Amino acid sequence: MRKAIYMIASYIPNIFSVEKRERGATMVEYAIMVALIAIAAIVIIAALGQEINNAFQGVKDCIADPTAC
Repeated sequence: MRKAIYMIASYIPNIFSVEKRERGATMVEYAIMVALIAIAAIVIIAALGQEINNAFQGVKDCIADPTAC
């Protein structure tokens, strides 16, 4: 009987450590998602950056000289 109680008692700390490991895994998953979103944003900005700059330059030119538009 004592052996059974000892075995049950020895598993209790393991239950809590599983929860901590799952929290750590969730944090890693969120970090990976944030990194992927940041990489995607950088790639999109790099790909569209010149086009966006040209569009704003056109708006700037129209504001500076409305007859040129």
